[in-house]
Parts: sequence; C-alpha cells; structure tokens
Amino acid sequence: MIRWNADQTALRQGIGRWCEALSAGDIERDAEGVFPQDKWKLIQESGILSLPFDERWGGLGQSLLTTMYVLEELGRGCRDGGLNFSVATHMVSSGVPLQRFGSQELKQRYLPGICSGETIGAHAITETESGSDALAMRTTATREHDDFVLRGSKSFVSNGPVAGLFVVYARTHPDGGPFGITAFAVERDTPGLVIGEPVGKMGLRTSPLSELHFDDCRIPASAAIGRVGSGFLVLDHVMKWEILCSFVINTGQMRYRLDRCVEYAKERIQFGKPIGSYQSVSNKIVDMQIGLDTARKWLYDTAARLMDGENVTTDIAVSKLLASESNLASALAAVQIFGGSGYLTEYGLEKDLRDAVAGPIYSGTSEIQRNRIASMLGL
Repeated sequence: MIRWNADQTALRQGIGRWCEALSAGDIERDAEGVFPQDKWKLIQESGILSLPFDERWGGLGQSLLTTMYVLEELGRGCRDGGLNFSVATHMVSSGVPLQRFGSQELKQRYLPGICSGETIGAHAITETESGSDALAMRTTATREHDDFVLRGSKSFVSNGPVAGLFVVYARTHPDGGPFGITAFAVERDTPGLVIGEPVGKMGLRTSPLSELHFDDCRIPASAAIGRVGSGFLVLDHVMKWEILCSFVINTGQMRYRLDRCVEYAKERIQFGKPIGSYQSVSNKIVDMQIGLDTARKWLYDTAARLMDGENVTTDIAVSKLLASESNLASALAAVQIFGGSGYLTEYGLEKDLRDAVAGPIYSGTSEIQRNRIASMLGL
C-alpha cells in the first residue's frame, strides 16, 4: 500500500483549490465543443503542468507517483473531462519524451514552455489506415543533407488545433520494423505542416482533435528525439506514462461519481424508502466502489514497479483495461441510478458517460490490451 507524505498531500490539496473555478461552466463548454483558453490559463497558474519535470526547466521535479496522485485529484474536482484529457496529453505527449530522450538543445528550447503551459503539446502517432497498428504507419521522414522531410498525414491528434509543438512519429527506414521509426519535435509554424479543422466527436469535446498533413515539411535533423530509429522505444515509454496519467484522472472522476451516487441513493425516496435500500441499486454502487478500488490499485502499483525498473508490459495492459472499462461501467451505472435525471444534460452524468466511451478505444483498444496480455502468457 502506497502511503503519501505531507508534501504530496499538500500538492494534491493545492490543486483541489483550483477545481471549482476550472469546473465553472463545464456543461455549456461541452455543448459548444470549444477549447477553454481561459481555463487553460488557470491550469498554467496552478503549476500542475510542471509536476514531473526537472527544476532547471521550470518544473517541480516530482515523481511519477506524485504526479499521478495530483492528477487524480484533478479528475475528482474538475468536471471538464476534455480539459483534464488535454492536460494529460500535453504533459505526456511532448514533455515526457523530450525530458527522457531529447538532446540538451531540444530540452532547452521546448521544456520551459511545456512546463509553463505557454507551449501546448500534442503527439501525432495514429493514421487512418494503420489505426492501432503503429508499425504500419505510412508517414515518412526522408533524410536530405542536414534535414528530414516529412510526408504523409496523421489523424486523431488530441490538442492538434491549439498545440504549438507536435511530437511526430514517422518512418525513417522502409524495412526497419520497430527500428525504422523516429520521433521528431515539429513546431506549429513549420512550412509544410497543415493542421486540419477541429473534428466533432462524441465526448471529451473541450479537448480539440484534428488531422495533420505533412507536405514536404522540412525540419532539421536535430529535431529528432533520441537516435534515428529509436522512435518505437520513445513511443513505448510515452504510452506507459500516457496510460498511467490519463487513467488515474479517470479514477478521480469515478470517486466523484461514486460519492454523488451514494448521496443521491440516500436522499431519493421511491415507494416510501430511499432507493439505496433496494438491492438492485445498492449492488450497482458496490460494483462502482470495487471497480474504482481495483483500477486505482493496479495503476499505482504498476507505476511503483515502473519506477523500480521492472517489466510492466502486462501490468500496463491490465491497468488500462480495468481503469477504462470500470470508468465506463461506473458512468453508465450513475446514469441508471439517477434515472430520468441522469439522462438530462444539467446533471452532467450523460456527459461523463460520453467521455468515458473513449477510454476503451484510445491509448490502445481493449482488444489490443487483451491481445498483449495473451501474448505475454505465451498464447
């Protein structure tokens, strides 16, 4: 069992004090589907974006576990699921790979802006045709003297419409397999980079999504993050952090939803009794508690093992499966417990459900995670 010290608890409580202001107007923003620039400024002021980064770049120098602990509180307190998702994407997609694999030049150039939030980060991995099969990507980076020239396109780029920096994964060797992919830092105003219009979606609507197109997009060779051909290693590191940080936010959301359902089940009277006295309702709430506790334990235990240098391939897959599917089940149960009121936008529960549907899809679908676990079992 992980025990949190006073400093970690203080950081978590500090973020909690920002959450009421971050949540204000969340239902209206969701309906508009627009990135909340004013709330992003509050996120910047809170300091949450700088948590896992070294102090020399303007970071707070906190561990993965501490970062997750604070992000969980963000999920519990901030009702804007899209904004929360953009926070995790920004932190993990660009800052984490730059700090772990970037050259000193790249770190000096980009990490201060990532820590402060002045530069919003995004990563471009997925392509329409390749989907979950990242190794089948077709976007290429061709070496020409001291430059690389990017050609191709990416889809499902979270933060794309507002990002100032993209970490782009492209094929640098046609037959290199996992060693034929390289990650690059690409600035928004680079000639040849075309950012598509925001794409409408079911949930997480305040986290903007777009396509990227690379039309002879020329970048310096120094923009490579890590060695040429090491992109799959970079991606593997990023995906571990992405799953742990994104889905620990979901556990905070699950905690808020559970508390709300318990309170409602005590107060809502039907047929002369609180609905919580009916087993059909109380069992749903118990399952919500079990799902929350199980997902939370797997996420934090996996993070601790990752920090100890252990192989967490299976643990990451299990954590992602449990957290995403438990969050979806929790959101659906909450709508059912609230009945007709849960179906109304004013209660915010239908929004939670729409947001939760994305969990078993992004960061590797549930099917992919089960395949990975099966592979680790030797099947």
